[in-house]
Amino acid sequence: MKTIRRSKGDPSGTGVRRFRIENSFSTGFTLLEVLVAIALLGIAVTMVLQLFSADLRAIAASEDYISAAAKAEAKMMEVLDNDTLTESSTSEITNDGYRLNVSVASIVSERTEPLPVALMDISVTVYWTKGANERSLSLRTMKLTNKQL
Repeated sequence: MKTIRRSKGDPSGTGVRRFRIENSFSTGFTLLEVLVAIALLGIAVTMVLQLFSADLRAIAASEDYISAAAKAEAKMMEVLDNDTLTESSTSEITNDGYRLNVSVASIVSERTEPLPVALMDISVTVYWTKGANERSLSLRTMKLTNKQL
C-alpha cells in the first residue's frame, strides 16, 4: 500500500517541494512469482525442443526415402536399358542394407499374342529397416519390347 507524504518545508532552499513515496510492501519478486516464471519458461523451452526433435526425425526419414528412391531409380534404369526383357524376378541386398526386389512380368499377353511386341510390367521395390520398422518404396512402369522368337 502506497502513501504519499509531503515533506515539511524546503530544506534545500531551491523552492522545490519533494514528495516521498512509502511502500508498505517490499520491492522485488516473491518466491511464488519466480517459481511461476520458471515453470512457464520450462514449458516453453520443452515445446520448442520437441518441435526441433520432430523436425530432425522428419529430416532423417526423408533422407532414407531419398536414398531408397535413388537406388530404385538406378535399378529401374538398368532394367529398362535391357532390350531383351524376359519374365523374371530377382532380389539383391546392397552394401548399405537396402534390399531390392525386381519383378518383370508379361501382361495382357492374350491381347498382344498376334503382335510382334510384348508389354512388360516392371516393378522395383526397395526395403530397408529403420529402428524396429521395415520401410519400403516401390516404383512401377511398363515397357513395350520385341517378342523373342
